[in-house]
Amino acid sequence: MRSVLFFISFYQFLVQGIFAQTTPINPQLMKGYWPSSWISCPDISQRDYGVYHFRKSFDLKEKPDKFIVHVTADNRYRLFVNGVAVVSGPARGDLANWYFETVDIGPYLQRGNNIVATLVWNMGEYAAVAQVSNQTGFVLQGDGPAEQVINSDTSWKVMQNNAYSPVSTDNTERLGAYMVVGPGDQVDASQFPWNWEKPEFDDAQWQYARKLVNNPVTHGYGTDNLWTLKPRNIPFMQEVMQRIPTVRRVRGLQGAAKFIDGRTPLRIPPHQKVSILLDQSFNTVAYPELIVSQGKGARIKMTYAESLYDATGNKGNRNEIDGKEIKGNYDVFLPDGGSLRSFRPLWFKTYRYVQLDIETLDETLVLNDLYGMKTGYPFELKASFTSNDPNLTKIWDVGWRTQLICAGETYFDTPYYEQLQYEGDTRIQALITLYMSGDDRLMRKALLDFYNSKTPEGLPQGRYPSNRLQVIPTFSLFWVSMVYDYWMHRQDDEFVKQFLPSVQQVLAWYVSNMDKEKGMLGPMKWWNFVDWDAFDLWGVPEGAEDGNSAIISLQLAYTLKQAQALFAYFDEETQAQKYETLSHNLNSKTYEHAFDKDRMLMANSPLKETYSQHASILAILSGAVQGDEARTVFEKLTTNDSISKVTFFYRFYLIRAMKEVGLADRYYAQLDPWWKMLDMGLTTFAEKPEPTRTDSHAWSSSPNYDFLATIIGIMPASPGFKSVLIQPGLGELKEAEGSMPHPNGTIKVKLKRNGSGIKATVSLPDDVDGTFKFGGKEIKLQSGTNSITI
Repeated sequence: MRSVLFFISFYQFLVQGIFAQTTPINPQLMKGYWPSSWISCPDISQRDYGVYHFRKSFDLKEKPDKFIVHVTADNRYRLFVNGVAVVSGPARGDLANWYFETVDIGPYLQRGNNIVATLVWNMGEYAAVAQVSNQTGFVLQGDGPAEQVINSDTSWKVMQNNAYSPVSTDNTERLGAYMVVGPGDQVDASQFPWNWEKPEFDDAQWQYARKLVNNPVTHGYGTDNLWTLKPRNIPFMQEVMQRIPTVRRVRGLQGAAKFIDGRTPLRIPPHQKVSILLDQSFNTVAYPELIVSQGKGARIKMTYAESLYDATGNKGNRNEIDGKEIKGNYDVFLPDGGSLRSFRPLWFKTYRYVQLDIETLDETLVLNDLYGMKTGYPFELKASFTSNDPNLTKIWDVGWRTQLICAGETYFDTPYYEQLQYEGDTRIQALITLYMSGDDRLMRKALLDFYNSKTPEGLPQGRYPSNRLQVIPTFSLFWVSMVYDYWMHRQDDEFVKQFLPSVQQVLAWYVSNMDKEKGMLGPMKWWNFVDWDAFDLWGVPEGAEDGNSAIISLQLAYTLKQAQALFAYFDEETQAQKYETLSHNLNSKTYEHAFDKDRMLMANSPLKETYSQHASILAILSGAVQGDEARTVFEKLTTNDSISKVTFFYRFYLIRAMKEVGLADRYYAQLDPWWKMLDMGLTTFAEKPEPTRTDSHAWSSSPNYDFLATIIGIMPASPGFKSVLIQPGLGELKEAEGSMPHPNGTIKVKLKRNGSGIKATVSLPDDVDGTFKFGGKEIKLQSGTNSITI
């Protein structure tokens, strides 16, 4: 057991300390075909479910200072060097943008014999919707002449691992909710080639690998490409050991509370049925790792869930377990009686609760240990926020946890049910992670992912990567808003400029769907989703499918304003003027046909049969209503209980409208939905108010953005964040202090009420100036420390 714990500690050190996608690539490898080969396993159905092991033995005269290789696979791989797990991938993309990882494996090599071994799997028909695939394949390419001794080719050995079979394939039907993250794993230890990744393993009975049709080739080259390769453009995912602290319930056995400490093995006698419910105490994303001994013929089912359910299917308070049971996706491990057998699923799991349901046969089963290897995108928290209300820290912390478990190789809407990247979610997530970490790499990848997803009509798909087509036209507009956001927060003109033709295509699609008689949008195809709960079963408002949706017409006008600014900046004045005119006309015509002056609300359509907060919010954001009228509309939309209300997703835009009409001081009083979630025991923020499908949905973490952007009031005032606007909205707060990363350094703001005025200290990075606004007064800010009294 001591050796197992040493390996865990060593592996934890490696993944935290060494890996980053920063190793340079031989430029010759970016100019066409690679000398290596795409390889697979002979005599298999190339597109069906399968798990495979590849090995290459080679000798080195000396331990190298460095040994750089490039590696990828379809669907996924995990690479070992001399028995040590080194890197996993590839980062999810599509067939035209198939990512490869670059890593220096020199630290794991030795003089003499070495083994590079790779676990490759293809989930086939069971694959997650986020997983694009062609067929089973693996490639490893050495960076230079010295490394090419291990290029993937037919000298590699391979075996199909029949110990694996898919389980938990009926999650959507069994849970009554859309769940598309892929299958669970059943592993029969009696068929598993234990120690296959280590140098001493005998692979004499393995087959030689099969070469596929053509060699690996990089973007811009090749023909008949099965995959077109690109360098990974995000860092490697972290893995950090995370122990499960609490056993909440045990059935069928006494004394099971201590085995999760890793030092107290639990013995389960023969012919027993035992159920052990574990509580991580918060929602997490991790690879569970179970280590067992003996127990030949036993069956261990591991079920993962964000929350438990009562007999009526309700979750209730997430901390309470009495009268509740678990249901969720699961894995199964079948021990073979061996010592220290380790089970780790192929893909990570999302859970607060884990339940082990165990049946033993004729042999005692020993549970040596169970823990998680927490994983996800390695965002580093660099922002801070404090105030005289210490309870706000709870929202800040839970919101950040939500963001972390909703970010991997892409942004996830929800890590438990979908793990899909949608523009509507991603726009909010990207702003939060920019403000809190300063790391823009996942946002850049998301912008590229959607750019690469374009349909023939010019619209990016509603979610991507995805192996199923889904078009959400409103989310195409949010992609344009994401381009605008990136432009405002980063000085990166060439990156932004590449998207302008696609922005034009999105907006041209909408123009082609105009109702020329009314000057609003006419009938539109695809899924015109706006928000859950407020409209029909699919979140589609009145007028979207049959014509003249005020909500979507005004979202288009709002987006056209952003496009006008973008194109003007890039000296495309004709296009900018066109968008300004279109936005003005849409606002004017929608106001004419759908604004109800008696109610002082925007209707959902000219029929004026239904009303929603959404329509009036977008009337404010688009500029269809302005000044005193806009403020009156905001008052009406927040006090009229007869209209449809926003859920957590659209509350982000509710706050934007609040700021637009100069009522940011009301933000602090708008946090009741988040207090309710905390009171219900949620440890991440949910998709929508109760009853909710998922307890972790990234769009619900918008307070983490607004604590800095609304309470502290930090916003970019010009493209590239070259200048800053600080416009606090303290509300009932007496004091608040916040900091956030900026491309040039750190912005720090300290605020204190001074009667009806304010005292502030604002620190700006070099070459950044700005304006401080409060109580109708404006004060210029310079780089360095600014002291303000109003």
